[in-house]
Amino acid sequence: MATDSKKQKVVLRYLRMPPRKVRLVADSLRGMHVNEAEGALLYERRRAAKPLLKLLRSAVANANVKQLNPDQLFVESIQVDQGPMLKRFLPRARGMATPIQKKMSHITMVLGETTKQPRFKIVVPKKVKTPAGETKRKRPVKEAEQQMEKKLDDIDMGDLDYEDYESEFDY
Repeated sequence: MATDSKKQKVVLRYLRMPPRKVRLVADSLRGMHVNEAEGALLYERRRAAKPLLKLLRSAVANANVKQLNPDQLFVESIQVDQGPMLKRFLPRARGMATPIQKKMSHITMVLGETTKQPRFKIVVPKKVKTPAGETKRKRPVKEAEQQMEKKLDDIDMGDLDYEDYESEFDY
């Protein structure tokens, strides 16, 4: 944990992604408000965004336990270091082998508290369980079918004479 009481430090170790690729996503989060960082990670297409999002949410939950206000948290620092490498070999022509290094990352994120308000807030709707006897539909299927039939009956096709059109397009 960080020494200052207004900070929350979280560490993710042995992430099976190269640090060079994780840094591309992590550098974009530095200095962002927690809500903005979460939104950016949700729409980030890179593979490193998923574990970083999980780490960020874990840090916010831990800060909540420490009685820090989650609406005032921002990403103070994020550091991506190289972890150990798994060394493998790929067989090549003429009996040779090419070394492959599968790199790992260690990520350290520090959240701090700020007085600035966030630009926006992500609102996730709560799922509400329905009682056992009720259905989730707002109206029964038969009523919806009757309304659809009524709409179809109301549509007036007019006095179209299809024979006139057939003679125009005879080839």
